[in-house]
Amino acid sequence: MNRMALAYFYPQIKLLHIWCVALSGTLFLLRGSLRMAGVGFANHAALRYLSYAIDTTLLTAALMLVAILRQYPFVQGWLTVKVLLLAVYIALGTLALKRGRTPRARAVAFVAALAVYAFIVSVAIAHDPRGVFALLS
Repeated sequence: MNRMALAYFYPQIKLLHIWCVALSGTLFLLRGSLRMAGVGFANHAALRYLSYAIDTTLLTAALMLVAILRQYPFVQGWLTVKVLLLAVYIALGTLALKRGRTPRARAVAFVAALAVYAFIVSVAIAHDPRGVFALLS
């Protein structure tokens, strides 16, 4: 499908992307809360595969938006910040859900991951690398 054909579906792709952001964050909040409470279901295969499906859809929609808008990470500052913080969020999420060695380490990583998630959303809303801080100034 070429760029012009994709552009026709821009509103739907953007809405899908936004929904996937919300679903991904909500599922992470649920899984992290379960993990902090010591509930083994937090890492159940069904929840993991649901997370993979949502995140794959989210990434696919993001790449389609990049193609439509011709705004690229490492060219536009706000997209660069989003991509770099996404890597931080993934690393913290991994620590929070499975790789953290102690309950305290997992809890700190969980809270930090949620803060990074919120900042990524603020960068997306502001279209500014300063995120929420740009909105406040």
